[in-house]
Amino acid sequence: MTHRNAPLTVIGRQRAVAQVIERGRPIAHVAAEFHIARSTLSKWVSRYRDHGEAGLEDRSSAPAHRPTRLPAWVVELIEHWCRRRKWSARRIVRGLADGHDVLCFVRMVMRRLDRLGLNRIRGISPARTSAHQGRSSPAIPGTWSTWT
Repeated sequence: MTHRNAPLTVIGRQRAVAQVIERGRPIAHVAAEFHIARSTLSKWVSRYRDHGEAGLEDRSSAPAHRPTRLPAWVVELIEHWCRRRKWSARRIVRGLADGHDVLCFVRMVMRRLDRLGLNRIRGISPARTSAHQGRSSPAIPGTWSTWT
């Protein structure tokens, strides 16, 4: 099934390509007649010549592979360093480069921390206890000015 923004369906592509190949009409004229870009029709014609009618089928625009995907062991290491050692993304990148010869960007590590829910300090640090909390008001009213 064609997507909403597709200029033509598979049948429409076949008709446009047939005009160029069978009738010998110029690509620019056929493209103007079908209200599509000349470069688009040129791609369709070359795909038809290479693969036949199968070349005119809808194609996924998603990349065939993800070259920037981190290996699973690196993701586990990132999570470990963030949770246990409380390392920042920049420190994690340095640790990966120095100790494991893995080169990646700080932004890539930040994206992974976002997906793991570790992008905020509250995600990696325990809740505060009463021993950590300071006084929010003076012991004796009116004595704020004596504190320096």
